Amino acid sequence: MASLRQVAEDATAVLLLLLLLAGLRVLPPSTAAAAAADGGGVLRMKHSSGGGYSYNSTLAHILVEYASAVYTSDLTSLFTWTCPRCKGHTKGFEVIEIIVDVENCLQAFVGVAPDPHSVIVAFRGTQQHSVANWIEDLFWKQLDVTYPGMPDAMVHHGFYTAYYNTTLRHEILKSVQWTRKTYGTLPINVVGHSMGGALATFCALDLSVKFGSQEVQLMTFGQPRIGNPAFASYFSEKVPRTIRVTHQNDIVPHLPPYFPYLGEWTYHHFPREVWLYETIDGNVVTRNETVCDDSGEDMNCSRSVYGTSIADHLEYYGVTLHADSRGTCQFVIGATNSAYSNIHEVDGAIILSRYPQEPHTLEYM
Repeated sequence: MASLRQVAEDATAVLLLLLLLAGLRVLPPSTAAAAAADGGGVLRMKHSSGGGYSYNSTLAHILVEYASAVYTSDLTSLFTWTCPRCKGHTKGFEVIEIIVDVENCLQAFVGVAPDPHSVIVAFRGTQQHSVANWIEDLFWKQLDVTYPGMPDAMVHHGFYTAYYNTTLRHEILKSVQWTRKTYGTLPINVVGHSMGGALATFCALDLSVKFGSQEVQLMTFGQPRIGNPAFASYFSEKVPRTIRVTHQNDIVPHLPPYFPYLGEWTYHHFPREVWLYETIDGNVVTRNETVCDDSGEDMNCSRSVYGTSIADHLEYYGVTLHADSRGTCQFVIGATNSAYSNIHEVDGAIILSRYPQEPHTLEYM
């Protein structure tokens, strides 16, 4: 018999489906005609060609494992890279710092990978058992923050605040700076799933401004829209080495909704999307990876289907992308473990680090 929680989640999914059908596909005749005249409902925006940057499937299969590992709640096993998710393509990874913002339920880590030889910055997304509530809230998010230094660019205050107004930003930038000084000027790969993809986006923008756009690569999985067309345009110029992976009927990339007739007041994805989907011909299942156009809202990719699936949101490339504990923000840490040099608390955040904190100050941009 289904639990009350499951019944509630199913009811939420049905409600969201009805809202999406009403809001994303059904347009008044006049606006539908305008949308069709404008490339099938895709707003025109300035964009970067990405400097020849292209999708690398092998890299995606590696980076999705980091996006999965950051969900680990046992911080000791995560820091020593002995957790069940710390295997496969990520063997040999060295964690430099883990940041857990307990109050805001945020988690990220910085480390050095042997393959690809780079600094990895990974952000955790929404916990599995609060995804339905988060998605319901995501449908109603409004653009209400003007992004600094980008005229007409607007983003949602919740995503913006979660990165810029918490401990995450300061600690990550400081850790990346220390890591590149200690290990050499390695390229930087920023990854995140779900809301973690939104945080990873702001971080990649931050790092590109500080270290240069050719030093930073961003890959997200199942991330929501976070800004308007002006923000998407600026972002694609500042962080051209970007891939945004979507999966089949994952509901989250369809949110907050995209309304082309609202102009700069609608949310708009930045490029470049890679859409993963399956086709079935008899008994043969084919897994496809489609590289989409550079509009950010390619009608032939995830926008060609209704985004109604939470299950598709929680798995990419066959890798699980949700928390390993049922608690909203639970974490475990070994009190006597000597693997990390420093454990300290800053503004309600728990920080595990390999390097002394006091001597290293961040040189802000």
